[in-house]
Amino acid sequence: MTEQANMPGRILAVTSGKGGVGKTFVSANLAAALARRGERVLVLDADLGLANLDVVLNLFPKITLHDVFTGKVPLEQAILPAPGGFSVLLAGSGMVEYSRLTPEVRDQLQSVIESVAPRYDRVLLDTGAGISDVVLYAISLAHDVMVVATPEPTSLTDAYATIKVLATQQRRTHIKLLVNQVSRAGEGRVIRGQLQQVVDRYVSNALPEPLKLEFVGEVPTDGAVREAIQKRQLLMECFPGCAASQALVSIAAKIAE
Repeated sequence: MTEQANMPGRILAVTSGKGGVGKTFVSANLAAALARRGERVLVLDADLGLANLDVVLNLFPKITLHDVFTGKVPLEQAILPAPGGFSVLLAGSGMVEYSRLTPEVRDQLQSVIESVAPRYDRVLLDTGAGISDVVLYAISLAHDVMVVATPEPTSLTDAYATIKVLATQQRRTHIKLLVNQVSRAGEGRVIRGQLQQVVDRYVSNALPEPLKLEFVGEVPTDGAVREAIQKRQLLMECFPGCAASQALVSIAAKIAE
């Protein structure tokens, strides 16, 4: 899909091996940082069964992807403006029917993404955590994928499992890595090196070409993050000068390159 690199509608899947690593927080604030750079950005909540992007953004949607999938409303009506200058397509939470990848879910998700992509410079797919078939299918629709991990051992183990599946099943040769909640500067780069070593040893030898983990940056542990989440506000909006915000601005610049 690399031939589309400079065309509108570059799709980036933001995923993680496990929940609780700040994936949706990263998706929302990264969208705000990209919008500040002048990009037209849409965040699509691709965690169809356990959606929580609306909670992070303090939005109370009357219309969700569920309504689009069931034909109740046209797609245009489900696209909402979000704080931070980007647009969102929200999913309904607790939708058991979307926890499995049925042919209907597959077709509807693909149709929605193909419809919205040409209207934006960048579409971020905020996927569910883990390697369920719904998550992997959503990622398969993206040009690029970024794995969010924290320095916690369980997070790194699950991040490696996700990277391995994406490399072997989707033949990904480039995967972006963002390390969240680092306690000291440089920790993210060290983690990227450790993961790359394991990938080189156990994954790349089974692939046509070696898998490269591209380190896009690290976000430090920052008290402002917890405060922003509790306020249900974007970090980029309420604490633009804090260390975590500055880190996200740098990561947005790297992704925009």
